[in-house]
Amino acid sequence: MILDGLALAKLCRNLAGNKKALDPVVLDLRKVGGPADFFVIVSAENEPQLKAIAGEVEHGAENAGRHVFRSTGQAASQWMILDYGDVLVHIMHTARRNFYKLENLWGDAEKINT
Repeated sequence: MILDGLALAKLCRNLAGNKKALDPVVLDLRKVGGPADFFVIVSAENEPQLKAIAGEVEHGAENAGRHVFRSTGQAASQWMILDYGDVLVHIMHTARRNFYKLENLWGDAEKINT
């Protein structure tokens, strides 16, 4: 059985936590419209942690039957995005996240806590 978007978003949040991602947030964009049904947004403190989080999410999602369509950014850019079609995983350096404030840009989206 292939994971639906919500299950994948929650899995990605948990996988990122395995590598000590900071301030994980899942936003449900289905009612507000957006480039995906869900955003997963997490922070990292440095480039090695960005890479580790991205690798953990990709590997874990693949084991669950979901393959990334494309990934953009590199650890050196301090913002990586894993695109699963219905879920976009944003892995951002804390300073970048504080600057771009994606949660505020998508402030009407519901936050998924569980």
